Amino acid sequence: MRLSDLKAKQTAIIRKVNRATDGQGTHSDMVASRLETLGFVAGTQIQVITKGIFGGDPILIQVGFTRFALRKSEAEKIEIEDGALA
Repeated sequence: MRLSDLKAKQTAIIRKVNRATDGQGTHSDMVASRLETLGFVAGTQIQVITKGIFGGDPILIQVGFTRFALRKSEAEKIEIEDGALA
C-alpha cells in the first residue's frame, strides 16, 4: 500500500521509500533521497492530516511533530504497512 492511498486522519507505519533506478540499476532518485533526509524512513509512524480538494493533491502529512505537504507523486514513492494504526 502507498502513502497516497491513505485517507485523511489515517495513521500508518512507513515500510520503505521506493527509489527509481536508471538503466544500469543505479539508485539515483533525488526525491526519494530528500524524503529520507526529511524523516520518511522505515519504521516511522505517519499520519495523513488532510488532502487537497481536487484530486487529493497536495497531501498534508505529519511525521512526529513536523508537517509536510507532499505531491501525490511523491507520496506514491512511500510504501506503508498494510494495517493502519489507531
